[in-house]
Amino acid sequence: MTHLPSTDVDSTAPANRYASAPAWRAVDDYFTDALVREDDALASARESGERTTIPNAEVAANQGALLGLITQLSGARRVLEFGTLAGYSTIWFARAVGPEGKVVTFELEPANAAVARENFERAGLADRIELVEGSAADSAGRLISERTEPFDLVFIDADKPSNPLYLQAALELTGPGAVIIIDNVVRDGAVADAGSDDPRVIGVRDVVDAIAARDDLTATALQTVGVKGWDGLIIARRT
Repeated sequence: MTHLPSTDVDSTAPANRYASAPAWRAVDDYFTDALVREDDALASARESGERTTIPNAEVAANQGALLGLITQLSGARRVLEFGTLAGYSTIWFARAVGPEGKVVTFELEPANAAVARENFERAGLADRIELVEGSAADSAGRLISERTEPFDLVFIDADKPSNPLYLQAALELTGPGAVIIIDNVVRDGAVADAGSDDPRVIGVRDVVDAIAARDDLTATALQTVGVKGWDGLIIARRT
């Protein structure tokens, strides 16, 4: 009989990650090793997250591959990202949009932006990525006031209390058919606690309410378990 890894969740986890079970990590490792083509540029970008202000916060390799695949399946050529960090997910998006595509990504911290720019150069993608430093809300406001060309896909992965604000900006910067993805929405199960006073949980629940209240958004949410613990994402499409 094959003995599977323990499904007991470890009591400790790296900074900025939820605890995970050995079995979850083993499954992530199996599928990542078999299916995800993470080359040196992507691996370096992922590892460089340790030099950012929020180490270990980047998406996992299989999640990055999922974001790239959604971008390709939706035919997106213009992507907007709230939260660059070291630029790991940005590289997945930039490769998926192709040579004629464009990724605009917002990063608050100059130190993180410097790490990301190194990664974009290493990946040979700096010409299709525009990294905008400063407040994501302010940066999005400028794009709105400039009436910038609409984006086909928006990835929201920045400070969670601002999720509703970022969603509103995303709606003003997209048109029908656009895809909006919001990361880290399960929060180790805390999202189900209606009485939570955690601003990050409140930000997620508020954005869920905002999505549910709109007739022009079709959405679902998926729980994920793996190297990053128990979390998940929302995927919405404008109709």
